[in-house]
Amino acid sequence: MPDVPSLVDRHERWRRDSCLNLQPSENLLSPQVLRVLGSDLASRYTLPWNAEYHGARMKNAYGGTKYLDEIEGIGERLAREVFDAKHASLKPLSGHVAAMLLLTAATEPGNRILVIDSKHGGYDGYMPEYVPDVLGGRKVDFLPFREGAWRLDTANAAKMIRKTKPRLVVLGQSFLLFPYDLEPLREAADAAKAILGYDGSHVLGLIAGGEFQRPLPEGADVLVGSTHKSFFGPQGGFFLTNDDALWERAKGNLLWRLLDNAHWNRIAGVAQALAEHKEFGGAYAKQVVRNARAFAATLAERGFPVRFRQEGYTQSHQILLDEPGLKRSFRMTPQEFSTAMEGNNVIVDAVGRLGTSEVTRLGATERDMADIAELMGQVVGGKSVKEEVLALRSRLKLSYAFPE
Repeated sequence: MPDVPSLVDRHERWRRDSCLNLQPSENLLSPQVLRVLGSDLASRYTLPWNAEYHGARMKNAYGGTKYLDEIEGIGERLAREVFDAKHASLKPLSGHVAAMLLLTAATEPGNRILVIDSKHGGYDGYMPEYVPDVLGGRKVDFLPFREGAWRLDTANAAKMIRKTKPRLVVLGQSFLLFPYDLEPLREAADAAKAILGYDGSHVLGLIAGGEFQRPLPEGADVLVGSTHKSFFGPQGGFFLTNDDALWERAKGNLLWRLLDNAHWNRIAGVAQALAEHKEFGGAYAKQVVRNARAFAATLAERGFPVRFRQEGYTQSHQILLDEPGLKRSFRMTPQEFSTAMEGNNVIVDAVGRLGTSEVTRLGATERDMADIAELMGQVVGGKSVKEEVLALRSRLKLSYAFPE
C-alpha cells in the first residue's frame, strides 16, 4: 500500500525546510492557513438557496452550514476592503476558473476579445486556440505590445479598442514586470462600450499591499486572479468588481455552470490569507519589489542575462532571464538551468522566470538576495552549494504573519 503521508512528509522537509523557492507562481502558507485547509471544512457543503423548492421555501440545501456561511462572509468583506471592490467572490476554484467567469459574464457568442499575446507573456488560457473551443463564437485578437520595453503599447492599444470595438479587453500576463497605464485604456473602452478586465493573477499580493497598481480604482471594470502567487493564500481564485450588472451575470454563471462545491476549507484559507494581507501586506509587497530589483541587479553583475535593464528590470515580483543569453553565458537551456538549480535545492521554473515572493515571505531582504545570487553563480560555474543553500534557508523564518 502506498505510504502517501510519508511522501508528503518528505516533500515538506525538502521543499519547505531545505529549499530556496524562486518560482514566481508559488508562495508559502502560514500555519493558520494550513490549519483551516486541513480542517473538517474540507468535507462539508453549503448551498444557500432562498427559493421555492418542491412547494416550500428553502433557505439552504444543506444543514449545519452556519459557520461556513459566516466564514465566506468574512472573506468577501475582507476582499472588498483589500482590493477596493464593491463585490467580491472567493468561489472560483482557481485563477483560470476566475478567468472563465470573467469571459462568460462579459461576453457572448460573436463578441471580440482583446488580450496580450502569449509570446509577450500573455496567459495561455486566453489564447485563440483555446477560448473559441471552450466558449464558441468568440474571436480573440492581440493588443499591440512594445517587446523591447516589455510594456503594452498603450497609445496603439487604445486606438485598436476604439477601432475594433471589442466586447472585452483583458490585461494581464504570466510574465508581468510593469504596470499598465489604465486611464487611456479606460477612455477607449468607454468609447467602444467595452468591458475592461484585469487579470492580476501574478501581482495580486502586490496589489493587496498597495504596490504595482490598483486596478479597480484606476479604471478596470473587473479584477480576477489566482490566490497563491504573490498573494500568499491557498490555490484558488478571486472575482472582484464594482459593476453591479457584471456582478449579477457572474453570480448567475457560477452555480452548476462553472462549479458546484466551492471547497470551503479553501475559502477559509483564502479568508485567513486576506486577514494577513490586510495586516502585513503593505510591508510585504514593498519588500517583494525591493528584493526583485536588487536580485536582478546583482544577478546581472554576476553575468546572468537578466532582461530589461534599461527599464529597471522590473516593478513586480518577477524578473526574466534571456534564453539565448543563458545558452551563450552558461551553455544551458532554461530547462537545464532549472535542473542544475534544483540539484542544489534552489527551485526555479523552466521558462526563464525568477520570483521573490516566497523568499520575501520568509523574511529575506536585499542582502539575502545578493547571497542567493552569489550561490546561483557558483552553481552555473559547476560548484555544489547544497550546504550553503541549507545554511541560508535555515536563517530565514516565516514573516508577515500572525503569531502561532
